[in-house]
Amino acid sequence: MHSTSRSALNKRAVKFTVYSRAYCHLCDDMIAGLRALQVATPFELLVVDIDSNARFEAQYGEFVPVLAAAGVELCHHHLDIAKVNEYLGKTR
Repeated sequence: MHSTSRSALNKRAVKFTVYSRAYCHLCDDMIAGLRALQVATPFELLVVDIDSNARFEAQYGEFVPVLAAAGVELCHHHLDIAKVNEYLGKTR
């Protein structure tokens, strides 16, 4: 029964992706803000260095950091906590 409960939780796990780059204080700020939110609301956080992928650099270069979830860009440059909370509310 325990494994079934974990499987159900894993299916509902929210995953955010931050497209960022090294030496970017805005990226560091967004990641820190998301880590603070994780304390109260668990979710997965993946940080992708756009400079390691030409496609990501071309797509997100001027906009980093970019926060995305399920293929949708939620915000860029600064963490929009209202949009994050709205997204979390829709997924719960």
